[in-house]
Amino acid sequence: MAPKEPEYLEIAHRRAIEKKTHVSFPQLKYPSLRDEGLKDPVQWLTGKALDDGAEGLWRVHDKLYDLEVFIDRHPGGREWLELSKGLDVTEAFEAHHLNPSTEKMLAKFYVRDAKTPRNSPFTFKEDGFYRSLKKRVWEDLKTIPKTENQRSDRVIDGLLATCLAASTIACWTESYWLGMLAYLSASLSLAWILVAAHNYIHKATNFRMYYFNLALWSYRDFRVSHVLSHHLYTNTLMDLEVSGFEPIIFWNPRKERPFYADYAFLIEQFLFPFMFILNYLKRLILIFIRPGFLTKHYSWHDGIGLLLPLWMYLTSGSTFYHAVVTWLWINCTASFIFFTIGSNAAHHHPRIFKDGDEVSDTTPDWGMHELEAVMDREDINDSHFKVMTFFGHHALHHLFPTIDHAVLEHLYPVFLELCEKYRANFKVTTQLDLFLGQIRTTLKKRPTLLSEKI
Repeated sequence: MAPKEPEYLEIAHRRAIEKKTHVSFPQLKYPSLRDEGLKDPVQWLTGKALDDGAEGLWRVHDKLYDLEVFIDRHPGGREWLELSKGLDVTEAFEAHHLNPSTEKMLAKFYVRDAKTPRNSPFTFKEDGFYRSLKKRVWEDLKTIPKTENQRSDRVIDGLLATCLAASTIACWTESYWLGMLAYLSASLSLAWILVAAHNYIHKATNFRMYYFNLALWSYRDFRVSHVLSHHLYTNTLMDLEVSGFEPIIFWNPRKERPFYADYAFLIEQFLFPFMFILNYLKRLILIFIRPGFLTKHYSWHDGIGLLLPLWMYLTSGSTFYHAVVTWLWINCTASFIFFTIGSNAAHHHPRIFKDGDEVSDTTPDWGMHELEAVMDREDINDSHFKVMTFFGHHALHHLFPTIDHAVLEHLYPVFLELCEKYRANFKVTTQLDLFLGQIRTTLKKRPTLLSEKI
């Protein structure tokens, strides 16, 4: 029998303090290394490997597979398998592979059954919501023109051209007003490039995913923190995009937390402008403190972020010092815009699941959970440009992350049909409500009870 509401609040508070298990999913152990070190993506991979029982192989459901000989033949690119070796990749395998023939191919690499239960609460039953939806989506995709993806390509390539032109003008002009206009245009387009590049990071290796590195960030890090962590375990304790902000910003409802947590919204205004630079510096520090980081996780694409100031210097005719200073202003402003868009995109609202909230099922269908942890915005989804630059169609994107954003809009008929059939909690609001909800979430200390859910 489930505990009564006052009892649940006390139990949840105790679990949060003890840090032995998840709060909402008490059958799972507290994630290893979650609260230690710099909370970087490589540390997240290391901690997850300690909990997953994959024995240095790749785990899918309760079976272990050796994909070493398949790495160079993987259609999505070798990097996905390199990053996920030693992990339970069940959620990634299910969400990233829609073609049913993939399971037959995987079976060729079977080694043995896993010795331990999965340290994940999610299920993928054949007649459940997610697998039923996935089958229907696979059939629908066959009817959608392959050229739809080009709409997204035009958006991100246009943003890149705008950023390059505006950044040059910002350095070159002596006019204050033209310089300000160019600076703001370069900053906004750079931020939007990163948001749009997120569409490509989820896919097989492609050149547009490298656009993400233009602002000193790392698409490879993002493939861990966002794709393998946040997307697959949204708003649980395994979500690095939640834990990575602690102990400065707390997204999960906790009764005991530092006094400054109530001022998270103000802290964000000072922190967000420097996030790109801080992430770049963190990767440099890890070269010296993390054995093997330079050889295994650093590559040529980590230098892409330095090409923009070089471009500005070479094309504007200004001094190198002026080009660098202007670039720093553009980078910091873009960082603020990007993180403001991200924090208000879809996952922080009192009506959205957070670890600590009472759940009716501690082993939920993965797709059902994703809808509990996301909220769409009707005033963003009405334009493909806004979808690409404000993380639109977010619910469908979480369910099918490898499908291009231009294609997602075609999937709503079957998606809404299955939501109604399975009573999935697909939530839609406005950008303003989500913005205000994000602030209320940072102030929230008490978990949401089942009786309070709408």
